[in-house]
Amino acid sequence: MFVVTATEMRELDRLTIEKHGVPSLVLMERAGQGVADAILDCFTRVAKKGVLVVAGKGNNGGDGLVVARRLKKKRIPTEVVLLAKKKELSVDAAVNLDRYLKEKGKVFEATSGVLSLLTERIQGKGLIVDAILGTGLKQEVRGLYAEAIALINASGLPVVAVDVPSGLDSDRGTPLGNAVQADLTVTFGFPKLGEVLHPGLSYTGALAVVDIGIDSDAIAEVRPQTDLLEERDVGWLVPVREPDTHKGSYGHLLVMAGSRGKTGAAIMACRAAMRIGTGLVTLAAPRSLNDIFASSMVEVMTECLNENAEEQLDPLSDEHWNHLLDKKTALLFGPGIGTQESAQSQLRWLLRRVEMPWVVDADGLTVLSHEIERLRSARIPPVLTPHPGEMARLMETDTATVNSDRVGVARSFAQRHRCYMVLKGARTVIATPEGKAFINPTGNPGMASGGMGDVLAGIVAGLLAQRFEIEDALKLGVFLHGFVADCTARITGEIGMVASDIIEALPIGLKELAAGRCDQVP
Repeated sequence: MFVVTATEMRELDRLTIEKHGVPSLVLMERAGQGVADAILDCFTRVAKKGVLVVAGKGNNGGDGLVVARRLKKKRIPTEVVLLAKKKELSVDAAVNLDRYLKEKGKVFEATSGVLSLLTERIQGKGLIVDAILGTGLKQEVRGLYAEAIALINASGLPVVAVDVPSGLDSDRGTPLGNAVQADLTVTFGFPKLGEVLHPGLSYTGALAVVDIGIDSDAIAEVRPQTDLLEERDVGWLVPVREPDTHKGSYGHLLVMAGSRGKTGAAIMACRAAMRIGTGLVTLAAPRSLNDIFASSMVEVMTECLNENAEEQLDPLSDEHWNHLLDKKTALLFGPGIGTQESAQSQLRWLLRRVEMPWVVDADGLTVLSHEIERLRSARIPPVLTPHPGEMARLMETDTATVNSDRVGVARSFAQRHRCYMVLKGARTVIATPEGKAFINPTGNPGMASGGMGDVLAGIVAGLLAQRFEIEDALKLGVFLHGFVADCTARITGEIGMVASDIIEALPIGLKELAAGRCDQVP
């Protein structure tokens, strides 16, 4: 499902109106009808007590006036409080005010003393409709509107927001001073970025999308570049195995990972790659740790790398590299590998020479951050899987900057440095070198434990080894990772979930995702 910025949505509206001949009043009517229908579907009982529509002077207020008229026609007691004078309304809002008044609708102007008027009109109502501010807001809410938002939030009544909760930055999902805390947001055409990202999710409440008839040619012309992943987008990617296949049919992954004190990262990444269906997995790691790895992973092969007295890996010759990479179909570099000069040297060689799909994670990202300029010259654009702290190091900034615009940060970095980006966290963002972005809705706070990132890296690398297209591997891997965690949490709860729980449930998760079910995942 496309997710749009405010600019993209304005252009979609404009093209539909100006180029494809759909009057703006028709779009407004469809929008208001959609909100009214959602109220009647979700809040019938409380709506019958009375609905108060709080409307601004722009087109968002016009949508609210359509809602009021439509509810009144359904014999729902409805009133409107305007946070403006009637003469200040936009052209389309003014038309819908006249239409509402012709239905003998009640309207109160609250250009001053908003607190006392709103307090009075809220009394005895069952529901508030927020139609104050739309997607165009970019400055902090102050004055009359700020007072109205505060009073709505303090009312204790269910709130339905029109298109976007008033006061929410519709592109970033951050409140601009203060924002309406909605129980349901009915948005038009497509979800807005800020409604599907944190912290906007907590202001949006449940999200319903109304089709208002945006022309398909307008969509093709604007070409929105962000998608919200859905089960139907990824379920079909789960492969069906033919009966005459063998382990060689499903790829051979080389994992370069692990160091003293960080053996768990390598083990989890390798086990995740096996559980996602990779035919063969080989771990290249320090010779001194081979007994640990060989006893922990009986299905995984190992390549022992020589070390010096300080447990630093010896440099690898081109001949040794060619041996390691021979017949491999993908590479994972970094989990627990350390950040010493030996790791730096390995990464430099890979950036210059590797010619297969590959993933850089964890310590590999820290090493990469020291010489990020090399990234653009990589023969094969790698997949980077940072959490916000690692992303901040790659960008030489702070985590607050990263989290303030996760989609924008991931997209611009992927384009600038010619790589694929998986920016982990609540609502993981995938970005491609071409500028596309995907927002993943799966996952839960139970995943806030060590090793979850190593598991994701192993999943993605394992799918690449199975010769998935990179974009498909990222969509399926990221969605499945959170999907299995969500299903596990429903059965065992979030607290105490560990990375190994996800690894063991991956085969069942694949099966249930392909079937469109998740209630069978342990």
